[in-house]
Amino acid sequence: MIQSPFAWIADQLDRAFHQIGSANDEQYWHQDRRAGALAIRRLGLADVGEALTKGLADFATNRTDVICLCVIYPLVGLVLGRLASGYDVVPLLFPLASGFALVGPFAAVGLNEMSRRRELGMEVSWVDAFGVVRSPSIGPIIGLGLLLIVIFLLWLVTAEAIYVVTLGPKAPTSIPAFIHDVFTTTRGWTMIVLGIGVGFLFAVVTLSISVVSFPLLLDRDVGMGAAIWTSIQAVVANPIPMAAWGLIVAGGLVIGSLPALLGLVIVMPVLGHATWHLYRRVVAPPE
Repeated sequence: MIQSPFAWIADQLDRAFHQIGSANDEQYWHQDRRAGALAIRRLGLADVGEALTKGLADFATNRTDVICLCVIYPLVGLVLGRLASGYDVVPLLFPLASGFALVGPFAAVGLNEMSRRRELGMEVSWVDAFGVVRSPSIGPIIGLGLLLIVIFLLWLVTAEAIYVVTLGPKAPTSIPAFIHDVFTTTRGWTMIVLGIGVGFLFAVVTLSISVVSFPLLLDRDVGMGAAIWTSIQAVVANPIPMAAWGLIVAGGLVIGSLPALLGLVIVMPVLGHATWHLYRRVVAPPE
Protein backbone atom coordinates (compact mmCIF):
# COMPACT_ATOMS: atom_id res chain seq x y z
CA MET A 1 0.00 0.00 0.00
CA ILE A 2 1.34 3.43 -0.97
CA GLN A 3 1.40 5.82 1.99
CA SER A 4 1.87 9.54 2.20
CA PRO A 5 5.18 10.64 3.80
CA PHE A 6 3.41 11.67 7.01
CA ALA A 7 1.48 8.39 7.21
CA TRP A 8 4.70 6.47 6.67
CA ILE A 9 6.47 8.41 9.43
CA ALA A 10 3.54 7.81 11.80
CA ASP A 11 3.65 4.09 11.00
CA GLN A 12 7.40 3.88 11.63
CA LEU A 13 7.06 5.77 14.91
CA ASP A 14 4.28 3.45 16.03
CA ARG A 15 6.44 0.40 15.27
CA ALA A 16 9.41 1.99 17.00
CA PHE A 17 7.33 2.73 20.10
CA HIS A 18 6.44 -0.95 20.44
CA GLN A 19 10.09 -2.00 20.02
CA ILE A 20 11.64 0.34 22.59
CA GLY A 21 14.34 -1.53 24.46
CA SER A 22 13.09 -4.86 23.06
CA ALA A 23 16.55 -6.30 22.28
CA ASN A 24 18.60 -7.83 25.09
CA ASP A 25 22.38 -7.44 25.28
CA GLU A 26 23.18 -10.56 23.25
CA GLN A 27 20.61 -9.80 20.55
CA TYR A 28 21.80 -6.23 20.05
CA TRP A 29 25.57 -6.45 20.56
CA HIS A 30 26.09 -10.15 19.72
CA GLN A 31 28.99 -10.22 22.19
CA ASP A 32 30.11 -8.90 25.55
CA ARG A 33 30.07 -5.11 25.20
CA ARG A 34 30.49 -4.03 28.79
CA ALA A 35 32.53 -0.88 29.05
CA GLY A 36 35.61 -2.15 30.84
CA ALA A 37 38.55 0.24 30.95
CA LEU A 38 38.09 2.44 27.90
CA ALA A 39 41.14 4.38 26.75
CA ILE A 40 41.20 7.72 24.95
CA ARG A 41 43.47 7.88 21.90
CA ARG A 42 45.31 10.98 20.75
CA LEU A 43 44.01 12.25 17.44
CA GLY A 44 45.46 14.32 14.65
CA LEU A 45 43.69 16.44 12.07
CA ALA A 46 44.15 13.58 9.62
CA ASP A 47 41.91 11.43 11.83
CA VAL A 48 39.15 14.01 11.56
CA GLY A 49 39.51 13.99 7.79
CA GLU A 50 39.40 10.19 7.73
CA ALA A 51 36.19 10.20 9.80
CA LEU A 52 34.59 12.58 7.30
CA THR A 53 35.72 10.42 4.38
CA LYS A 54 34.15 7.33 5.94
CA GLY A 55 31.02 9.29 6.79
CA LEU A 56 30.70 10.29 3.14
CA ALA A 57 31.12 6.64 2.12
CA ASP A 58 28.33 5.60 4.50
CA PHE A 59 26.09 8.31 3.11
CA ALA A 60 26.73 7.23 -0.47
CA THR A 61 25.95 3.63 0.42
CA ASN A 62 22.88 4.13 2.60
CA ARG A 63 21.14 7.10 0.94
CA THR A 64 20.27 8.64 4.29
CA ASP A 65 19.28 11.86 2.56
CA VAL A 66 15.73 10.44 2.63
CA ILE A 67 15.74 10.57 6.42
CA CYS A 68 16.94 14.16 6.45
CA LEU A 69 14.22 15.15 3.99
CA CYS A 70 11.68 13.76 6.46
CA VAL A 71 13.25 15.64 9.37
CA ILE A 72 14.48 18.96 7.97
CA TYR A 73 11.57 20.17 5.91
CA PRO A 74 8.82 19.75 8.53
CA LEU A 75 11.00 21.86 10.85
CA VAL A 76 11.54 24.45 8.14
CA GLY A 77 7.80 24.51 7.49
CA LEU A 78 7.10 25.20 11.15
CA VAL A 79 9.57 28.09 11.21
CA LEU A 80 8.25 29.61 7.99
CA GLY A 81 4.68 29.21 9.20
CA ARG A 82 5.55 31.05 12.38
CA LEU A 83 7.22 33.79 10.34
CA ALA A 84 4.05 34.27 8.34
CA SER A 85 2.16 35.19 11.50
CA GLY A 86 4.40 38.11 12.43
CA TYR A 87 7.93 39.41 12.84
CA ASP A 88 8.35 38.74 16.57
CA VAL A 89 10.29 35.52 15.82
CA VAL A 90 12.75 37.18 13.41
CA PRO A 91 15.39 37.91 16.11
CA LEU A 92 15.41 34.19 16.94
CA LEU A 93 15.92 32.93 13.39
CA PHE A 94 19.72 32.78 13.69
CA PRO A 95 19.65 31.35 17.25
CA LEU A 96 17.18 28.71 16.02
CA ALA A 97 19.29 27.78 13.00
CA SER A 98 22.56 27.68 14.94
CA GLY A 99 20.89 26.03 17.91
CA PHE A 100 19.95 22.99 15.84
CA ALA A 101 23.63 22.04 16.10
CA LEU A 102 23.13 21.68 19.86
CA VAL A 103 20.59 18.88 19.38
CA GLY A 104 22.28 17.55 16.25
CA PRO A 105 24.09 14.69 18.06
CA PHE A 106 20.73 13.40 19.33
CA ALA A 107 19.10 13.76 15.91
CA ALA A 108 22.02 11.86 14.36
CA VAL A 109 21.82 8.81 16.63
CA GLY A 110 19.92 6.87 13.96
CA LEU A 111 22.73 7.59 11.50
CA ASN A 112 25.24 6.38 14.10
CA GLU A 113 23.24 3.16 14.32
CA MET A 114 23.43 2.65 10.56
CA SER A 115 27.20 3.13 10.57
CA ARG A 116 27.51 0.70 13.49
CA ARG A 117 25.58 -1.96 11.58
CA ARG A 118 27.58 -1.42 8.40
CA GLU A 119 30.83 -1.76 10.35
CA LEU A 120 29.62 -5.12 11.71
CA GLY A 121 29.00 -6.31 8.17
CA MET A 122 25.22 -6.33 8.56
CA GLU A 123 22.91 -5.52 5.69
CA VAL A 124 21.83 -1.91 6.11
CA SER A 125 19.06 0.25 4.72
CA TRP A 126 17.99 3.69 5.86
CA VAL A 127 15.00 2.15 7.64
CA ASP A 128 17.51 0.58 10.07
CA ALA A 129 18.02 4.04 11.58
CA PHE A 130 14.82 3.37 13.53
CA GLY A 131 16.42 0.20 14.93
CA VAL A 132 18.17 2.33 17.52
CA VAL A 133 15.05 2.16 19.69
CA ARG A 134 15.70 -1.56 20.24
CA SER A 135 19.02 -0.81 21.93
CA PRO A 136 19.33 -1.81 25.59
CA SER A 137 20.81 1.67 26.07
CA ILE A 138 17.72 3.48 24.78
CA GLY A 139 17.02 4.90 28.27
CA PRO A 140 20.38 6.71 28.61
CA ILE A 141 20.16 7.76 24.94
CA ILE A 142 16.80 9.44 25.53
CA GLY A 143 18.04 10.95 28.79
CA LEU A 144 21.07 12.50 27.08
CA GLY A 145 18.86 13.69 24.23
CA LEU A 146 16.56 15.44 26.69
CA LEU A 147 19.60 17.09 28.28
CA LEU A 148 20.61 18.50 24.88
CA ILE A 149 17.07 19.72 24.29
CA VAL A 150 17.17 21.55 27.64
CA ILE A 151 20.47 23.17 26.62
CA PHE A 152 18.90 24.18 23.30
CA LEU A 153 15.93 25.78 25.07
CA LEU A 154 18.25 27.59 27.48
CA TRP A 155 20.14 28.93 24.47
CA LEU A 156 16.93 30.28 22.94
CA VAL A 157 15.94 31.93 26.24
CA THR A 158 19.41 33.45 26.51
CA ALA A 159 19.35 34.66 22.90
CA GLU A 160 15.97 36.28 23.48
CA ALA A 161 17.32 38.00 26.61
CA ILE A 162 20.33 39.31 24.65
CA TYR A 163 17.98 40.75 22.01
CA VAL A 164 15.77 42.38 24.64
CA VAL A 165 18.68 44.19 26.34
CA THR A 166 20.22 45.34 23.06
CA LEU A 167 17.74 45.91 20.21
CA GLY A 168 14.50 45.06 22.01
CA PRO A 169 12.17 44.73 23.68
CA LYS A 170 9.84 45.50 20.75
CA ALA A 171 9.73 43.14 17.78
CA PRO A 172 11.23 44.48 14.52
CA THR A 173 8.80 46.06 12.10
CA SER A 174 10.23 44.16 9.12
CA ILE A 175 13.11 41.88 8.19
CA PRO A 176 15.02 44.65 6.28
CA ALA A 177 14.63 46.97 9.29
CA PHE A 178 15.97 44.27 11.59
CA ILE A 179 18.99 43.64 9.34
CA HIS A 180 19.66 47.38 9.16
CA ASP A 181 19.57 47.74 12.97
CA VAL A 182 21.82 44.71 13.49
CA PHE A 183 24.63 45.77 11.16
CA THR A 184 24.52 49.59 11.28
CA THR A 185 23.99 50.40 14.97
CA THR A 186 26.12 50.06 18.07
CA ARG A 187 23.34 48.13 19.81
CA GLY A 188 23.21 45.72 16.89
CA TRP A 189 26.94 45.00 17.04
CA THR A 190 26.70 44.61 20.80
CA MET A 191 24.06 41.95 20.21
CA ILE A 192 26.30 40.21 17.67
CA VAL A 193 29.32 40.13 19.99
CA LEU A 194 27.30 38.97 23.01
CA GLY A 195 25.45 36.37 20.93
CA ILE A 196 28.60 34.90 19.43
CA GLY A 197 30.40 34.85 22.78
CA VAL A 198 27.58 33.21 24.72
CA GLY A 199 26.73 30.90 21.82
CA PHE A 200 30.36 29.74 21.76
CA LEU A 201 30.10 28.71 25.42
CA PHE A 202 26.91 26.74 24.73
CA ALA A 203 28.62 25.05 21.77
CA VAL A 204 31.69 24.08 23.82
CA VAL A 205 29.55 22.55 26.56
CA THR A 206 27.44 20.62 24.07
CA LEU A 207 30.46 19.38 22.11
CA SER A 208 32.20 18.27 25.29
CA ILE A 209 29.34 16.18 26.64
CA SER A 210 28.06 14.71 23.37
CA VAL A 211 30.77 14.34 20.73
CA VAL A 212 31.23 10.60 21.42
CA SER A 213 28.46 9.95 23.96
CA PHE A 214 25.75 8.68 21.64
CA PRO A 215 28.01 6.34 19.61
CA LEU A 216 29.45 5.01 22.86
CA LEU A 217 25.98 4.26 24.21
CA LEU A 218 25.18 2.40 21.00
CA ASP A 219 28.46 0.49 21.05
CA ARG A 220 28.83 -0.47 24.71
CA ASP A 221 26.84 -1.18 27.84
CA VAL A 222 27.54 2.06 29.71
CA GLY A 223 25.43 4.54 31.60
CA MET A 224 24.68 8.12 30.65
CA GLY A 225 27.16 9.52 33.20
CA ALA A 226 30.00 7.30 31.97
CA ALA A 227 29.27 8.25 28.36
CA ILE A 228 29.35 11.97 29.16
CA TRP A 229 32.57 11.63 31.18
CA THR A 230 34.25 9.70 28.35
CA SER A 231 33.20 12.40 25.89
CA ILE A 232 34.65 15.15 28.10
CA GLN A 233 37.92 13.19 28.41
CA ALA A 234 38.07 12.83 24.61
CA VAL A 235 37.74 16.60 24.16
CA VAL A 236 40.29 17.42 26.88
CA ALA A 237 42.80 14.96 25.41
CA ASN A 238 42.31 16.25 21.85
CA PRO A 239 41.49 19.97 22.04
CA ILE A 240 42.73 20.93 18.56
CA PRO A 241 41.17 18.05 16.58
CA MET A 242 37.90 18.42 18.51
CA ALA A 243 37.90 22.18 17.93
CA ALA A 244 38.45 21.47 14.24
CA TRP A 245 35.56 19.01 14.30
CA GLY A 246 33.32 21.62 15.93
CA LEU A 247 34.26 24.19 13.28
CA ILE A 248 33.60 21.67 10.51
CA VAL A 249 30.15 20.94 11.93
CA ALA A 250 29.32 24.64 12.31
CA GLY A 251 30.69 25.53 8.88
CA GLY A 252 28.96 22.57 7.25
CA LEU A 253 25.62 23.58 8.70
CA VAL A 254 26.05 27.18 7.50
CA ILE A 255 27.07 26.11 3.97
CA GLY A 256 24.36 23.46 3.88
CA SER A 257 21.74 26.06 4.73
CA LEU A 258 22.37 27.76 1.38
CA PRO A 259 20.36 27.84 -0.72
CA ALA A 260 17.08 27.33 1.11
CA LEU A 261 18.49 24.61 3.40
CA LEU A 262 18.81 22.17 0.49
CA GLY A 263 22.45 21.44 1.25
CA LEU A 264 21.52 20.05 4.65
CA VAL A 265 20.12 16.98 2.89
CA ILE A 266 23.76 16.01 2.27
CA VAL A 267 25.59 17.76 5.12
CA MET A 268 23.53 16.37 7.99
CA PRO A 269 23.77 12.67 7.12
CA VAL A 270 27.49 12.92 6.27
CA LEU A 271 28.22 14.54 9.64
CA GLY A 272 25.98 12.04 11.43
CA HIS A 273 27.81 9.06 9.94
CA ALA A 274 31.20 10.70 10.44
CA THR A 275 30.47 11.09 14.16
CA TRP A 276 30.45 7.30 14.51
CA HIS A 277 33.83 6.98 12.81
CA LEU A 278 35.29 9.81 14.90
CA TYR A 279 34.17 7.91 18.00
CA ARG A 280 35.84 4.71 16.76
CA ARG A 281 39.12 6.54 16.27
CA VAL A 282 39.19 8.31 19.64
CA VAL A 283 37.80 5.69 22.03
CA ALA A 284 39.89 2.52 22.28
CA PRO A 285 38.02 -0.65 23.35
CA PRO A 286 39.09 -2.52 26.51
CA GLU A 287 42.05 -4.86 26.15
